Amino acid sequence: MTAVVVLLSPRLPGVLPAAALPALRAATEVWAGKDVPEQLRQSLGARELAAEELTDDAVLIATDATEPAAAALLAAGATRIDTPEPVGAALLDAASVMDRLRSPGGCPWDAEQTHESLRQYLVEETYELLEAIEDGDRAALREELGDVLLQVLFHARVAAENGDDPFDIDNVAGDLVDKLVGRHPHVFATEEEGFELDRHDRRWEELKQAEKKRESSVDGVALGQPAVSLAAKLTQRVARVGLPVDLLPSGDDTGATLFGVTAVAKLTGEDPESELRGVARQFERDVRAAELSAKAAGLDPTRLTADDWRRHWPPRHSPLAT
Repeated sequence: MTAVVVLLSPRLPGVLPAAALPALRAATEVWAGKDVPEQLRQSLGARELAAEELTDDAVLIATDATEPAAAALLAAGATRIDTPEPVGAALLDAASVMDRLRSPGGCPWDAEQTHESLRQYLVEETYELLEAIEDGDRAALREELGDVLLQVLFHARVAAENGDDPFDIDNVAGDLVDKLVGRHPHVFATEEEGFELDRHDRRWEELKQAEKKRESSVDGVALGQPAVSLAAKLTQRVARVGLPVDLLPSGDDTGATLFGVTAVAKLTGEDPESELRGVARQFERDVRAAELSAKAAGLDPTRLTADDWRRHWPPRHSPLAT
């Protein structure tokens, strides 16, 4: 790997450009120029570098190209990665387009929509985004993120037209900023030193409970989510407050059995919703593969016998495979 110089923005000294992350992850050691804030240097585990210590594959973070170590590397042909100015111009364009669609002379269909009528599209777009993530389809991921963003913009515009309690996309974004800053005091404020990653989830819940004045450990759990993810979320919440495992639902009926399997998976660090979806997606692919195999053999896929299914089932999952 050739040397890399990552230049931070003076306006955003604590923000690393996304383009620099691959080089930082691949580096055996990361160095920091003398102009890098000490807190950032420590968080990256970077060593302060003098110009005479430079190597051909150094990865250096600095805030100015004239910093001695950075200047020496750049003069020797190092790759330069600049931190771009804050993004967001296209987000403003998207909000303006949404406003136009809901305004007089815009789209009649868009103008008629309500929070209630849009619910089905939010659910559909969310699942399409999940599918793109599962498939590793980058083009679909980019598109589906845009479709989910559209739902946020749409609902915010509808909310802005409410006569009793209006709020707009700026209010939504402002609340989000306040929430993120408030829940990350170790980044933005005066959280005690020595922040530990393994207590992040508990600290996050403590901050949320104080912020929302919750009276129960299960307040705020979305009860409308799929049953497996709902059971997993409830298990996660009560585990954080020390509920004994023997008080989780139990019994011989189907519901209690499914809850028990879900709880065990969650308590062992797995995501049962994702695990089950993964198995279901593989099963769907196997069914299609068996049907195609049977059709290629001259059989009607809608009239397969049990033996036909077994014979054409993909070998790695076939009950006949040894």
